[in-house]
Amino acid sequence: MITNGTIGTLLHHKGSTVWTIAATATVFEAIKFLAEKNIGALPVMEGDHLMGIFSERDYTRKIALEGKSSKATPVREIISTAVVAVSSEDTIEDAMRLMTENHIRHLPVIDDGKMVGLVSIGDMVNWIISAQSATINQMESYLAGR
Repeated sequence: MITNGTIGTLLHHKGSTVWTIAATATVFEAIKFLAEKNIGALPVMEGDHLMGIFSERDYTRKIALEGKSSKATPVREIISTAVVAVSSEDTIEDAMRLMTENHIRHLPVIDDGKMVGLVSIGDMVNWIISAQSATINQMESYLAGR
């Protein structure tokens, strides 16, 4: 496994299944879906168009703390619309830098105007741990003369 791989390579190993939610869904439906899938964020779609990202942070800051009803509020009213994205050609290092600079945990992967995947900080940490482990195993084999 390559430590400085691309987002496309990571998606190839991880899989490119992306759970999404419609902009018209309620916040309650979105939170329920996050819990069912054990994920922390959902791309919000209107047809094939990515409108924004709904995250647990959006819920806590824009619903719970403001006393709004999650069953009455549509997702589109509280999503983060300033979406930071990467392409499958971007490096994992560049994606991690974007996440750190923008204080975000999820990045949509957009190729030719179409969302082809979603990566999380956890995906990238797992990738790096696996890559480092593979490198260590290779070095140990080399040193042992295998």
